[in-house]
Amino acid sequence: MGALLFEAVWVRTGHPATAWWTHLADEVATRPVDDVWILTGAAVAAALGIWLIVLALTPGLRRQLPLRVPADSRGPMCAVLDRKSAGLLLRDAAMRVPGVNAARVRVRRRKVTVRADVRFRDTADVKDELTDTIRREQREQLALARSPRPAVRVRRSPT
Repeated sequence: MGALLFEAVWVRTGHPATAWWTHLADEVATRPVDDVWILTGAAVAAALGIWLIVLALTPGLRRQLPLRVPADSRGPMCAVLDRKSAGLLLRDAAMRVPGVNAARVRVRRRKVTVRADVRFRDTADVKDELTDTIRREQREQLALARSPRPAVRVRRSPT
């Protein structure tokens, strides 16, 4: 479908058409509208279009993170955690690190961004301890199916 769209734009912008495009255009132009192949192609294109519209309108689980299933569970199990809740839990853990004055946490599917203001300790020490704390909290408290990679930024507090 993408190749057809690309070729149509390519030809409409004044470039020469490729051989398969001219062959396809000739076949479509010479066949009658009630031909089986034309009707089949139209039905497939319509079904694909409807499917794409349904997928676009379906919200999905973008704001939720899947949790790890316990090893001793019996049967199918699905549990999720809201990203905002995970961020609050990680922010509380970051605030427990000595020297952190303020912390902001943003949780995405593959990455956790932590920004912390340090008041009285060396920023390199706080960054190392903060990274370890975030990883430990992800492993022990959140129990996510796929742990996002932490990205920690530490700066000296302006006040």
